[in-house]
Amino acid sequence: MIAELRVRDLATIAEVTLQPGPGLNVLTGETGAGKSMLVDALALLLGDRADSALVRPGAARAVVEGAFEVADAPRRKRVEELGLDLDEGRVVIRREISAEGRSRAWVNGSPTTLAVLVELGRLLVDLHGQHETQSLLHPDAQRNSLDTYAGALPERHAVAEAWHAEEALAREESALAARRDEVRRRADYLRHVVTEIRDARLKPGEDGALALESRRLSHAGTLVEQARRIAEAMDGEDGGALKLLGEADRALGPLEKQDPDAGAWRELLDTAFSNLTELSRLAADYAESVQEDPDRLAEIERRRDVISRLTQKYGNTIEAVIAMGDTSARELDLLDTADTDIRAIAARRQAAGAALRSAADALSAKRGEAAGRLGRAVSRMLPGLGLPGGKLEIVLAPTVAPTAAGQESVTFTVRLNVGHDAKPLAKAASGGELSRLMLALKTVLAGQDDVPTLIFDEIDAGVGGEVGTQLGEALATVARK
Repeated sequence: MIAELRVRDLATIAEVTLQPGPGLNVLTGETGAGKSMLVDALALLLGDRADSALVRPGAARAVVEGAFEVADAPRRKRVEELGLDLDEGRVVIRREISAEGRSRAWVNGSPTTLAVLVELGRLLVDLHGQHETQSLLHPDAQRNSLDTYAGALPERHAVAEAWHAEEALAREESALAARRDEVRRRADYLRHVVTEIRDARLKPGEDGALALESRRLSHAGTLVEQARRIAEAMDGEDGGALKLLGEADRALGPLEKQDPDAGAWRELLDTAFSNLTELSRLAADYAESVQEDPDRLAEIERRRDVISRLTQKYGNTIEAVIAMGDTSARELDLLDTADTDIRAIAARRQAAGAALRSAADALSAKRGEAAGRLGRAVSRMLPGLGLPGGKLEIVLAPTVAPTAAGQESVTFTVRLNVGHDAKPLAKAASGGELSRLMLALKTVLAGQDDVPTLIFDEIDAGVGGEVGTQLGEALATVARK
């Protein structure tokens, strides 16, 4: 509910603070007293477009601020879903309009947009009269009100679930058919890819091993020569490192007899001898193993050309090429199973469609019964509210196909005078007549409509006597809810 409304420098209002209480609040006064300006101020908080003409002459800007109590948890959740933070269950909206026409808005101290104010307004206030109502003029709200009145929310939920289930199957079927058709279109290419990669018999890491072997064969003469030089340096006929180590060993024997501390060198000498002996052997073996082999080198280069061509076509590495072959093979496998899978999905979708139609029929039955009942209940109230020829009808028009909301559109239509054509509620008369019509609707729907604050502007225009009494009773009935 509205806890407080503050207005400063708006049109004829210099400054005013309004603190409504629970239940029914009535603002009265002579023409020009500023009643409608308070409604205009509230409309600004609910997202109405600003106009510099609203700024009080001589003022730099007009300021409107409203504090709203949000008591119930579901509404708090919906407020938070708008990206707004609640301050101890309260929403404070501030709107400023400068004399130059610039407009700014805040919610609980944070800047916001008009679109957010509109959405927030639909949760907090229904404003009826000179301004567009915040709920029941909208088709979705009309449908929701009828379903709530009919006690058809379980059926509505069942329809939504059935529709989403059928839609999911339809998307799955369509996606699989599209993949199948794409594979068919690319089948020849995919078969070529699979065959080419399979015939190449690639092995992960093969390119690195071939590159190393190619370098060895390309430089075989130089490699053999250098390896033999190393072996000769270790243990050549003309001497070498091992011969010199032998001399060192012979010198170490007498030395360690005279100085036992020198015995620690023995381990170093033995290690060096062992390492150089192994190096000599490895170098000699390497020189024997590496040979010039033009045929093998040519074979390697041909293999490397095959790998290079495949990596240029299908991936930067052998692993990527192998993965491409596997993926292409799986796509071809789809051709063998897609038609069977599509038929299975189509059968499930057909069953889901039957379930949707059954659920929609149950919802339509409840809507049809409640539509007549709601129309009659509201129409009975209208003569007592000063609309003697008024009649409300709920029109249910079948849709081309069931949707998540059912298989018909819901439109509230009204005829305000005998002989006039019925018009959609959104196009009916404005001002006091529309306010009284909305009051009748709200009275019948009391307890089911969840908007916490209703504002009826000029609802008593042209009303007096017994009609005025009934109007007051209707307002009191709604206020109790």
